[in-house]
Amino acid sequence: MDLLSPAELPPTNGYSHVAAVPPDSRLVWTSGQVPFDADGNLVGPDDWEAQTRQVMTNLTAALRAGGASWREVFKLTIYVVDTSALAVVRKVRDEFVDTANPPTSSLVQVAGLFRPDVLIEIEAIAAVGRG
Repeated sequence: MDLLSPAELPPTNGYSHVAAVPPDSRLVWTSGQVPFDADGNLVGPDDWEAQTRQVMTNLTAALRAGGASWREVFKLTIYVVDTSALAVVRKVRDEFVDTANPPTSSLVQVAGLFRPDVLIEIEAIAAVGRG
């Protein structure tokens, strides 16, 4: 898989513009993960760092269940209720992704998620057995 940021596009900050996935890869999609622990309890009420870390931990488990790892993630879609905490979200995300070769990424600010105490939801797509 190639993660690219062509010179003709604006500079990036923690993401790549393009992911080229070879045809022999098996794709793994996760559902959007939210900051609930294995018992279904919200982690980190009103705490962006704690919620983001729990979401990334949940994504790790979801990827592993699909036979993938963070190394193979080529796309993240991040939903937040407020972009003011973007630096915190990026800091935690960077503990999981390959910052030298980051996945493509979309960040969407939404009016709200399925519960008012949930601040963030993230979904991932990975390519296993790439080229």
